[in-house]
Amino acid sequence: MAKQFPVELVAVEAKVWTGEAEMVVARTTEGELGVQAGHAPLLGQLAEPAQVRIKLAGGEQLTYDVAGGFVSVRPDGMTILAEDATPASPAASSATTH
Repeated sequence: MAKQFPVELVAVEAKVWTGEAEMVVARTTEGELGVQAGHAPLLGQLAEPAQVRIKLAGGEQLTYDVAGGFVSVRPDGMTILAEDATPASPAASSATTH
């Protein structure tokens, strides 16, 4: 089992999702970025349009369509700040904010 780390997906209007993830994949202006626990700190600009995929323990994956924004990776977790974020799959729409 991969190590988990805290992740927040925040849109302008509200916190969309928060919890522990094994990996997050996001498309930035520099290319697709995969983040796992222990990743080096960075700040990246999300490409438009983009998707963010949050891989949870047990193999579940949440997918969100995002517009505009940034990803911030810190030693204590990751934050995705988007202008807008909406579920892109049935699994994401049934997820609840923790």
